[in-house]
Amino acid sequence: MTETSSAPASAPVSASVFTPKSRVRAFFEAWPPLILLALAWIAAMLLLAAFGDLVAPADYMAMDLRARLAPPVGMGGDWAHPLGTDELGRDVLSRLIASIRISLTIAFLATLVSAVLGVSLGFLAAYFRGKAEQAILMLVDAQAAMPFMIIALAVLAFLGNSLTLFTLLMGFYGWERIARIARGLAIAAQEQGYASAARDLGASPWRVYGRHILPNIASTLLVSMTLNFPEVILLESGLSFLGLGVQPPETSLGAMVGYGRDYIQSAPWIMLAPSAAIVLTTLCISLIGDWLRDILDPTLS
Repeated sequence: MTETSSAPASAPVSASVFTPKSRVRAFFEAWPPLILLALAWIAAMLLLAAFGDLVAPADYMAMDLRARLAPPVGMGGDWAHPLGTDELGRDVLSRLIASIRISLTIAFLATLVSAVLGVSLGFLAAYFRGKAEQAILMLVDAQAAMPFMIIALAVLAFLGNSLTLFTLLMGFYGWERIARIARGLAIAAQEQGYASAARDLGASPWRVYGRHILPNIASTLLVSMTLNFPEVILLESGLSFLGLGVQPPETSLGAMVGYGRDYIQSAPWIMLAPSAAIVLTTLCISLIGDWLRDILDPTLS
């Protein structure tokens, strides 16, 4: 009599991993709701900066003294001026859109200038070493030791002000931090195999740094730039609030806050709208920068 043995039945494959609930959970783990809100706000700001003229209810420089200090909707105003008007009857919403465009443009260009200057000096210090490196590090230390607000006030007071000069001046903010990061990462990358292999194959220093080292450290530099971007917005707002930033007839978020400080009791909406835009924009960019650091920095894994 022979015994027949049957193979044990295989355990059923759980399908819970592929359920819609697990997919939603995985999505929100990769994209936290707070980051999604921050990205949505920044996308809205970029759309307003690019296509604001299509949604602005009026020209941001048009004056209507008959509608002077009209309140916004919800405070007794009408939809002709959803956010009210300022002391000259100019539509606050239209000026807010124009201010967002100018402030974001200045912050973007200034951050780009700061990144190019910092990365270039950092790479030069890592390549030449010796006295050239010491000279660059002394320049970095000198920049870090001096309050940039005092430097900006002195430059604008002696050289006057224009939008181009102001943007270039903002570009000198924060470059020393990027230079330190670029120098340290470049020195570490030179000791790794891919940079040494490129040099042994006869690649020029421009090719080694531009085609091999820079792409491998770009993620860390990108995070540093996202952290520098909101600081430039705040610095521009502070200088414009003091009257040394963007000059009339142009406007910016800081300039709007400066104009509205004299009417903070009688017409607080003049400065509340740009103030909220400054706070939310800088907060969202900072959150995105921290999130990118957590994702791209392998030492935090």
